[in-house]
Amino acid sequence: MGRVFIVDLEGKVYSCIHCKTNLTKDEDIMSKSFKSKYGQAYLFSEVVNVSTGNKEDRMMITGLHTVTDIFCVGCGLNVGWKYVTAHDVSQKYKEGKSVLELYKIVGPHDSNDLVCQQVSQLMIQ
Repeated sequence: MGRVFIVDLEGKVYSCIHCKTNLTKDEDIMSKSFKSKYGQAYLFSEVVNVSTGNKEDRMMITGLHTVTDIFCVGCGLNVGWKYVTAHDVSQKYKEGKSVLELYKIVGPHDSNDLVCQQVSQLMIQ
């Protein structure tokens, strides 16, 4: 395995909750209305410092999508998923975009998002 290079971001940054590796910036949020198995999630246009898992088809609320789980390169935590293919034409805007689950990241959430994140963490424990 090669050496992992970590990209450092500036500004309002979202990071892995476990190892604090930078993952994305506040300005890259496309939507705050996504849901994951354990709570609220955000759709981001760009995410760094992640590796991807195997592609798989998943039936989601908005239909069938081909996705890959994404993992923090700093610690290996599964932090969300990336859309590879949207099978519905109305969902094509998601292709190449990533969803990060709030209970797995830290960053400049607004107060309502922090409550959701804290409740989600309690559910997991």
